[in-house]
Amino acid sequence: MRVLHTESSTGWGGQENRTLQEAIQMRLRGVEVFFACRRGAKLGQRARALGFPVDELPMKNSFDPVSIVGLARIFRRHRIDIANTHSGRDTLLAGVAARLIPHRPRIVRTRHLILPITSKATYSVLPDHVVCVSRAVQDYLASAGVPVAMLSTIPTGVDTDRFDPAAVEPILRAELNLPADAPLIGTVAILRMKKGYQDLIAAIPRVLAAVPAAHFVFAGDGPQRGNIERALADANLNARVHLLGLRSDIPRVLKSLDVFVLPTHQEALGTSYIEAQAMGVPVIGTRVGGVPDTLREGETGLLVPAHEPSALADAIIALASDREQRQRMSKAGRSWVLEEYTVQRMAERMHALYERLLAARR
Repeated sequence: MRVLHTESSTGWGGQENRTLQEAIQMRLRGVEVFFACRRGAKLGQRARALGFPVDELPMKNSFDPVSIVGLARIFRRHRIDIANTHSGRDTLLAGVAARLIPHRPRIVRTRHLILPITSKATYSVLPDHVVCVSRAVQDYLASAGVPVAMLSTIPTGVDTDRFDPAAVEPILRAELNLPADAPLIGTVAILRMKKGYQDLIAAIPRVLAAVPAAHFVFAGDGPQRGNIERALADANLNARVHLLGLRSDIPRVLKSLDVFVLPTHQEALGTSYIEAQAMGVPVIGTRVGGVPDTLREGETGLLVPAHEPSALADAIIALASDREQRQRMSKAGRSWVLEEYTVQRMAERMHALYERLLAARR
C-alpha cells in the first residue's frame, strides 16, 4: 500500500502532529508513505527529517494549475493508492488532480476541526471517504448534508511511550520553587480566546479561597498572552499563576500536575485531555464538541458547562481537595487511554479503512 498525505497548511499544531504520527505508525506496518506539502510547511520539514519522501508544491489557491498538475504527476510517479488530504485547499487540488489520471487513488479527507464548513464539495463530491476526529465532528458533517455512508470517526491517538508517567520525573515544583505539597493545577494549550482562559482566571479566586495553597500553571503561548498577563495582574494573581510559555517537555509538565483543566469553548476532540490522562492526571473539561469523548466522566475526570467559572471552580476544588479520588482517576485515566487512544490504535483503524476502500475499488 502507498499512501500520500497532502497538506496546504504551513503551520504546526494538532492536525499536523496527528498526520505525522499516523505516517510513522503506518511505516511500521509496512505501508509506503509520502508527503506533498506547501513550500515551507513545518509538516514537510519534520517528515523529511524522519526520512519520508516529501514533494513541495506552491498550492497558491484552491485551483492552482501548477499544483494540480504536480499532484497528478506525484500520484503517477509513486503509484499512490490512497491520498489523505487534511485542509480545504489541498483537498480541492488533490481531488481534481486524481480525476486527471487513469487508475486514480482513493481520496480520504480527514476533518480535524469542528468549525462550519465552507465547501461541501470537499466532503461529499471530491473525497471517497471522510475521517472525523470525533463523533461530534461526524454528527456536524452529517447535519451539513454529507452522506453518512461517507463518514467514519477515528479519534486521534497519543504516543503512550512518550506520555508515560513511569518514564519522566515531575519538575515544576522545583523549577518554580513551590512547596512539595502545594496543589498544582495546570493547562497546556495555545493562549487563544476559545480555550477559555478568561473563565479559568475568573474561577481561580474562588479556588484559592477553598484551597489556599494551590498554584496554577499555563503552558503555551499565543495571541492572548498580553491580555492574560493583564487579567492576572488586575486580579492580583501573578504570585499564584505561572505562565510557562512554550515547552518542549510537556510530559514532565503534566507529570507535575495534580489536576489538568482546560475550559475550552470549542474543540473538535481535545488531544491535550488524552495526553494528561495518559500521564495519570485527572482532567476537567467542558461539554463542547468532542471533549466528552476524551474522558469517562466521574471515572477519569469531570465535565462542566462552558462559560461557567463557578461550575469550573467547584470541579477544581472537588479534585484538588480529594487525593483519593485523584488517585483513582489517575489509574483509570491511563488505562482508558491505553484502551482507546494510542497512536497504534489510530493507525490500526486508518489502515483498516484504507484496506476497505482499496477492496471496494478492486
